[in-house]
Amino acid sequence: MSRPVIGISTYQDPARWGVWEMPAVLLPAAYPRLVRAAGGLAVLLPPDDARDAARDTVAALDGLVIAGGADVEPARYGAVADPRTGPPARERDGWELELIRAAIEREVPLLGICRGMQLLNVALGGTLIQHLEDHTGGTGVFGSHPVTPVPGTAYADAVPETAVVPAYHHQAVDRLGSGLVASAHAPDGTVEALELPGHGSLVLGVQWHPEMGEDTRVMAALVRAAGARAALSPRTPDRRSRAPRTPVS
Repeated sequence: MSRPVIGISTYQDPARWGVWEMPAVLLPAAYPRLVRAAGGLAVLLPPDDARDAARDTVAALDGLVIAGGADVEPARYGAVADPRTGPPARERDGWELELIRAAIEREVPLLGICRGMQLLNVALGGTLIQHLEDHTGGTGVFGSHPVTPVPGTAYADAVPETAVVPAYHHQAVDRLGSGLVASAHAPDGTVEALELPGHGSLVLGVQWHPEMGEDTRVMAALVRAAGARAALSPRTPDRRSRAPRTPVS
């Protein structure tokens, strides 16, 4: 069987290489490395604001990863920006929210990492804590802390024990979005993983950065779910027209 195709969201930033300096589509190389290590085939998804671009993109995938990065704009969840919240990335927010909604509607397995987990929560009507302390190792340095799974969840099936994870974030989930449940916590009570139980595919978010560690189990859970979906619904032109079964507002 061919490896499941896992799309990873990217973002646009200025970059320099050789004699060139211009906007570039970027993603840390650790993300596709983790997908490959977990048995998937990684493809990078450049931002696109064309009509139906997210739906067409997701229709060509077996699984989707929403990568970490900038703070989600507070206006997306009805809040006023805290002075410690970073500058908005409105185009990225809009693109990735559409990817998330398309994946949920089409039952494409989804993994949100750090910002990706926060954006998943916002996509389903949840809110965020805009600042908390002690979840980094300092500016530009990953910290680490233990994460304890909630028994009976999909995350606990993948990682049944308390695990020390690489972390770098100053925002976190506040009110959970519709249908979401917390599936892991940090020692201070911060929601470190959430998921959408009863859905037709895996929908999971983790607050830490598995791509910065050696543990492939979270990504492997996504790849397994993607492989199972691919076996039931091969990637063909017909799949693009499959009607969504789970509307997302």
